[in-house]
Amino acid sequence: MLKTRILTAAVLLAVLLPVLFFGAPLAINILCALFFCAACWESLRLFGHRLLIPATIVWTGIFIWLAFMGNTAQFFPVWALGIAAWIAKFIPSLKFGLPPQASASNRIFSTLYLISILACFLAILIFQRHSTSYLLSVLVIVWVADIGAYFSGKAFGKRKLAPTISPGKSWEGAIGGWVCVVALGAISTQIPFFSDSFSVTLQHHWGWLGLCLVLSLLTALSVVGDLVESQLKRRAQIKDSSNLLPGHGGVLDRIDALISVLPMAILIEILVEITSKS
Repeated sequence: MLKTRILTAAVLLAVLLPVLFFGAPLAINILCALFFCAACWESLRLFGHRLLIPATIVWTGIFIWLAFMGNTAQFFPVWALGIAAWIAKFIPSLKFGLPPQASASNRIFSTLYLISILACFLAILIFQRHSTSYLLSVLVIVWVADIGAYFSGKAFGKRKLAPTISPGKSWEGAIGGWVCVVALGAISTQIPFFSDSFSVTLQHHWGWLGLCLVLSLLTALSVVGDLVESQLKRRAQIKDSSNLLPGHGGVLDRIDALISVLPMAILIEILVEITSKS
């Protein structure tokens, strides 16, 4: 299993990094469209959608149209709706549970989750247009939160965070992930190499308190995003969202936290730009 995970990761990096750093906008859009298509297909499977292929094609078509023809102004309602969905539907579901799969509420939930995936990938495009390094500086917040939570949970985990959804997660792990994210964000502001990064931009315009608050919010959202996807898989009685990435599960398994974090991150980025001009 470990060899498979390493091999899959190596292949993904060999494809992703050259395209992100050296690829033309067309290549980046196509790459995002492929991953978006896979994420939509997996999401529709989790929700028990009967028209799996046609629905995947329609949603992928929407993403392609927006990616090639849209602009930030047109993306804004998608990001806003995605964030509203997390506040109104997805976060409360961790307490109240998911609707029955055959219900109208489940179809609404499914549509909102797909909008959130769309918002996530549109945010990736905008961050990448700033620069690939800037995009990575946002993604690393989620990665560090996840890695920090894993090792902190292994070392200190005692109190279960959500035992009925994801028994392996603990409050100690979540706090450890948060500490790692805030520490890395603070360190990055002191290193000139990271001058063009999300954390440095935040600190420059909103100060240390603003940086800490935003990183805390994004870390919390990363945990929520992970838990919501775990909840969906538990209801569907499957371990992974698919087997598209051998050793890693599916695309959703790799981006679950990004779905909740990136729409908020891009709106914060826009707010920073607005406040810096006023």
